[in-house]
Amino acid sequence: MSSENNMKFMKNSSIYVANMNRSLKNTKSEVLIDFIQSDPLEITVVTYKISLQLDLQIIEQYVKNANNINALQVDVF
Repeated sequence: MSSENNMKFMKNSSIYVANMNRSLKNTKSEVLIDFIQSDPLEITVVTYKISLQLDLQIIEQYVKNANNINALQVDVF
């Protein structure tokens, strides 16, 4: 993620955590996001449980669709 995207995303990270948790809950996932951590070039989404592929896809889609984020500059590991 570019540093510009990173800064924009972290501005509203608490809102994003709540929204991603709601999306995960809607799919009957047992995973919840504890917090999002940032460094200059990436963000790390921390969960309290090991995530399944579906959970990771939900999180990835949410991040890529977040306001003011250039999805072309988002790489998921």
